Amino acid sequence: MAKLSKRVKANKEKVDRTAKYNVTEAFKLVTDTATTKFDENVDVSIRLGVDPKQSDQQVRGSVSLPNGVGKDVKVLVFARGPKEKEATEAGADFVGADDLVEKIKGGWLDFDKAIATPDMMATVSKVAKVLGPRGLMPNPKVGTVTMNVADAVTAEKKGKCSFRVEKAGIVHAGIGKKSMGAEKLQENFLSLLHALSKAKPSSSKGVYLRKIDVSSTMGPGVGVDVSSAQSALK
Repeated sequence: MAKLSKRVKANKEKVDRTAKYNVTEAFKLVTDTATTKFDENVDVSIRLGVDPKQSDQQVRGSVSLPNGVGKDVKVLVFARGPKEKEATEAGADFVGADDLVEKIKGGWLDFDKAIATPDMMATVSKVAKVLGPRGLMPNPKVGTVTMNVADAVTAEKKGKCSFRVEKAGIVHAGIGKKSMGAEKLQENFLSLLHALSKAKPSSSKGVYLRKIDVSSTMGPGVGVDVSSAQSALK
């Protein structure tokens, strides 16, 4: 335990929690402080100037990250007939219909993303209460309810990041693994930020990007200077 405390203390000393770092500095700090033996996830937290309680200020979407997410993404597809074959050929890990619904009802959730053809949504709705809270429910707004199954599977396999503003006006998203390195993580972050900027509701007034933090699984949070992030987008 003393060893862990020493590591945590050393990492915390590298980061000034009152400071806001430019994008390059922030991602270098995040990778430098991800010092555990396992490959830590890197996540961002972005506070937006929106009121999620208002229906016209919902922020939701997805973006294909240029460098993937640093792991093998298990994709499940709800489909029948020719679309079932299309999904399999595109590399989906699990393809089916009622059989998959029954497995999920039984507690099986060994997949990262779920895609469905529109005609399957009545079937998928039977497990909506299981998939929804875990962020696994197929949704047309993020491209996971579609007839273009092959492209959807390919996008998810490459590393597609879905985002949704939470009640507090914050978007949390995973953008990769520490082993990808600061530069690739930064590129992924900027792709997400660009997608969020494009998704700004017209009814949102004032400052839209208010606060940005980035951290690894076991590392300290690093504050990102918002103006630096916006400049990096240009």
